[in-house]
Amino acid sequence: MTKTLKSIAAALLAGAAFAGSAASAQVAGIATLDTTDAIMQSKAFSQAYQQISTTFTSNTQMIQTKRKEINDINAQLDTNKDKNLTQEELDAAIKAKNPLLSQLEAKEREVAQLQQPIVTAQAFAVESIADRYAAAQQQVVTQKKISMILSPDAFIWAPDAVDITKAVTAALDTAVPTVGITPPANWQPKQSTGALYEQVQQRLLTAARVQAIRNAQAQQAAQQGTAPATTTPAAPAQPQPQPDSR
Repeated sequence: MTKTLKSIAAALLAGAAFAGSAASAQVAGIATLDTTDAIMQSKAFSQAYQQISTTFTSNTQMIQTKRKEINDINAQLDTNKDKNLTQEELDAAIKAKNPLLSQLEAKEREVAQLQQPIVTAQAFAVESIADRYAAAQQQVVTQKKISMILSPDAFIWAPDAVDITKAVTAALDTAVPTVGITPPANWQPKQSTGALYEQVQQRLLTAARVQAIRNAQAQQAAQQGTAPATTTPAAPAQPQPQPDSR
């Protein structure tokens, strides 16, 4: 056997041993971890977002109304009625000093004002959990004797035992079972919170879109009397519909 073939064989044997059991994965000291998912799966996150949804129900309803009004204005500015408001059509409206533009700007400002307390409450809750994250992660690292953590997409394949995301979530649930949604006066989120919050909101939006597709498929299947399609990828478990903060 050549040196190259021996190297390949050794690698294959190492891979087989690595995949053999949870114990071997832990002995290797290698783990994967999705920080955002660990936070979003925590009880504190779910409870906080549900509380925010309830607290700001009126804001959410008004945002939906304002957005409908914005869509109606956009439809009027869509001169060729192709349901696609282009930059050229906007430029034409600006040149013509169309009074609808001032109405559009006013309603967009109103939406932003209605969103602000929702965004602030959500960011405060996320930061409150994130502040306890490092300690929860270190607890799991110590318990499982982890020497290296990589993001899940760093692997082409790995056994389930390598993923410690759920373990970190469990540690978070113990360390911070609940968080508040009302920040102190003049509170400003940390820079790191902004990036994490954006990731959270993007995942919630993706999950909502997947659920909407599933609902549409189920409705279509019910009308046709057939089973719904199963080609849509499963969405991660997330809290129930949240107040719109975009």
